[in-house]
Amino acid sequence: MGLAGGPIPVRVDAEAKQQLLAVVDQACGQGWTLQRICGVLELETSRVWRWRRRAEAGVDGLVDQVTRAPVHGITPAEEAEILAIAEEFKEIDRSHRKLAHRGSYQHRLWVSPSTFRRVLRAHDVDLPEPPPPAPRAPIKPVPSWVKWEPNSIWIYDVTHFGRAGRAATAVEDVVSRKWLTTVLSVEETSTQVELAFTRALEQEGLMEAIGDRLDGRIPPDRDDGTHTPVLLAWSDNGPQMTSTDTSTFMALHLIGQHFGRPHTPEDQGWIESLFGHTKTEAPYLTRIDDPAVLWHELEARRAFYNGTSSMPGSGM
Repeated sequence: MGLAGGPIPVRVDAEAKQQLLAVVDQACGQGWTLQRICGVLELETSRVWRWRRRAEAGVDGLVDQVTRAPVHGITPAEEAEILAIAEEFKEIDRSHRKLAHRGSYQHRLWVSPSTFRRVLRAHDVDLPEPPPPAPRAPIKPVPSWVKWEPNSIWIYDVTHFGRAGRAATAVEDVVSRKWLTTVLSVEETSTQVELAFTRALEQEGLMEAIGDRLDGRIPPDRDDGTHTPVLLAWSDNGPQMTSTDTSTFMALHLIGQHFGRPHTPEDQGWIESLFGHTKTEAPYLTRIDDPAVLWHELEARRAFYNGTSSMPGSGM
């Protein structure tokens, strides 16, 4: 050990520690420095100081204590507390994560969710299964009068630009994928929906056809004396889409309404894709804080999306 067999082992018994301390003390008494004698013995000085402090308590202080549990382990009392919390709150929290958090904010236990789950599994404690999700309603079919051609199905929705504090209501043709119009506003009400559709109807030349039907210049084409709707407006179930004012506007303009399933954005995949492409391909839009600049850039993106002009270099 040391002089003959290399560095002092990581662990030595109390008798070896006493002998080493005696050698160090003898050498220091003869004029050696602690660093020099420790270098000869290949022993760290920190261990010598630690052994000296422990030796002040007697020979028993040099005896290494047997570790009964790892430092990162839990005690039997903590394990019992885990089981108690699970028994008390498992019908409420129904999750090992929530139960672990409950133990901490009630100042009863501080363990990770994985530790909580491990103890529960070791004691065969099962948490209640979450209720199965409600079956999704079938997709509502579009009316039979709808034709798969441009200006037959328009879809609309709202996206937000937080830096500018504006909401953009956009209308898109489902068949041609044409981005028809955009209304930028601080509000999300039926007013923005009506304005967006009015602009799109005038732009596509449908407003005159609607007027001709309402004025009787075009006779009804149904047996009940009514007209087939000019087009179908597809949307989600947002309050501005399902409001009475929006329904009245659509009815007065001979526009039918079709709503996707609640909490099912994929039913409006066309308009969601439009918003996704716009914000992904032009991420600078979300960093604009001037509404006027945002409006100009959105119109430039709309022209580029529809392929009617080249994208200005300043916007890319």
